[in-house]
Amino acid sequence: MVDNNTLIDRYFLGEPGVSYFIQEEGHKILFDVGYSDIFIKNAQKMNIHFRDLDYLVLSHGHLDHTWGLTSLIKYYTEASIEKIDYNKLTLVAHPSSFLAKKVKGLKQIGSIISQEELSKHFEIKLSKVPLWLTDRLVFLGEIERKNDFEAKNPIGKVVKDDFEEDDYSIDDSALAYRSSKGLVIITGCSHSGICNIVEYAKKVCKDDRIIDIIGGFHLLNPGKKQLEGTLKYLEKIKPHEVHACHCTDLKSKIALSRVLNIKEVGVGQTLKF
Repeated sequence: MVDNNTLIDRYFLGEPGVSYFIQEEGHKILFDVGYSDIFIKNAQKMNIHFRDLDYLVLSHGHLDHTWGLTSLIKYYTEASIEKIDYNKLTLVAHPSSFLAKKVKGLKQIGSIISQEELSKHFEIKLSKVPLWLTDRLVFLGEIERKNDFEAKNPIGKVVKDDFEEDDYSIDDSALAYRSSKGLVIITGCSHSGICNIVEYAKKVCKDDRIIDIIGGFHLLNPGKKQLEGTLKYLEKIKPHEVHACHCTDLKSKIALSRVLNIKEVGVGQTLKF
């Protein structure tokens, strides 16, 4: 629905954010909502509507993944006004996803809608532990951070009650799909570390085979230790292919292409597993 990139001869809108529409076992899941309302505009062009969604999953609380919530609430409000039926979906996220977040010069880079307000519109299910949405698709919850080269630098501050602390994006999570041929891992930004996420998904799903990794790898001008550690790990696990997008810069994609089968990504793309 949303990515930083659009594809040639596909006339969709892009922005620095992500949103995915997932269909699995008769269930429909929206994973992240980007920064604005373009996930709805793009969906309309694709002849997709959100009136029968089962789940809305948030990878974490940053603005480029949650600020589209305002537009989604308007979408359902307008449906109510026009007496159009829609499901009351379940919103799934980490318990820390709706804490206020700030970075130097910006007073709010987290969700601009509070958990209390969201609960008026959606069923809320917050979980630190893995939560199976279907028999094959799991929200990973809080990611174990075990390597020494990822998730080491905070992004601004997180506000907890009456104090602030460094924000290591502990709320950053992902989805994993357990297919007969191996795992497909779908990420938002991978603040918790793309390698940490893959390793935890393997543990949760009890499967070491990786078919695809889709989403942001959080490789934006990464340090030498992080990039080399990432390349070494991914080369070792040998995913069939990867679709690195969103917060993955050109330098990192080129480096990834030397050890992995990296594919193009853009708004409107459909992947089947």
